[in-house]
Amino acid sequence: MNATATRCLPRLLDSARDRELRALRTELLLRRESTTRADVVAIVSAGREEGRSTLAADLAVAFAEAGHPTLLVDADLRNPRQHELFELPDGHGLVQLLQDGTTPLIHSPVSLGDLDIITAGGIPARPLDLLSHPGFADEIGGWRDEYRFVVLDTPPLADWPDAAVIANATGRVLLATRGGRTGYRELRLTLRRLAPTRSRVMGAVINHF
Repeated sequence: MNATATRCLPRLLDSARDRELRALRTELLLRRESTTRADVVAIVSAGREEGRSTLAADLAVAFAEAGHPTLLVDADLRNPRQHELFELPDGHGLVQLLQDGTTPLIHSPVSLGDLDIITAGGIPARPLDLLSHPGFADEIGGWRDEYRFVVLDTPPLADWPDAAVIANATGRVLLATRGGRTGYRELRLTLRRLAPTRSRVMGAVINHF
């Protein structure tokens, strides 16, 4: 699977990007693993500034606006972005869920269809420890029963191993790359770091901005 996209905020889609996102959404729908449980996908990139967070947001919006109950989770506990993209408070989210077992605040923007959002909830002292805990995989299992699609944002894989841990828990990965920036060496390194996980790489999206 290959797609191209240009950077923009959710809902501010130009016609070319809108078409590409619809095509990507259709292909992921055709590749659904189950008709009774949610497909879960982690958006992963090799480095920073490759459009990973924006792709996660726009893809989640695309699913939700098509009538598919969708959950977007900001699992980038190093530099969370989803609360900024959607202009949401980031006070009680994934961090509090994993640290304390408390129910996170679920944001449901009324203008974005069947979309729920769980923000990061801040930057913890040990992000990798939280994401490596079995409780994280258990939460993903619960989300599979509540939604049709779950999209997770992740930190850059070249900087942190968090994305590999998240990919192992989700089982499916979509690579975000940047045209003219992400080289073959970076992609090869990303795939090598994902190889030990139980995840399946669904394809790559090339961002242009």
